[in-house]
Amino acid sequence: MQEYSSYKEKMQTRLQEEPLSNLIIENNGQIIGTVGFYWEHKPTRWLEMGIVIYNPTYWNGGYGTEALTLYRDLLFEKMEIGRVGLTTWSGNERMMKVAEKIGMSLEGRMRKCRYYNGTYYDSIRMGMIREEWEALCVTKG
Repeated sequence: MQEYSSYKEKMQTRLQEEPLSNLIIENNGQIIGTVGFYWEHKPTRWLEMGIVIYNPTYWNGGYGTEALTLYRDLLFEKMEIGRVGLTTWSGNERMMKVAEKIGMSLEGRMRKCRYYNGTYYDSIRMGMIREEWEALCVTKG
């Protein structure tokens, strides 16, 4: 129980310091997931974002695309960052597709560095720089 208390305390402190670091995704009043970011290297403003949708019932329903689009926009609007990144693995085709849909580009592929269920997978780095986001906003606006 002490581990949970420690985790909860750390999470509350982080949310007080960086309120945008973890947000819930709701559908009809029900929490279905979260979006969040972490600093790969805060002094250089290197930020990575991610998403978790807990229930597979909500996968492939557009919730991830909508949530990540809104979160990407929020991060660029509210934070002084030049880039938003996302790291996944080659076994997660849905995540790679969502990243592409929201305007991210493939920036890196580390081959066979993730081992899961007897198979090696690539680590995939996707990202979008501020100038690409601004151009996207002009196109949409």
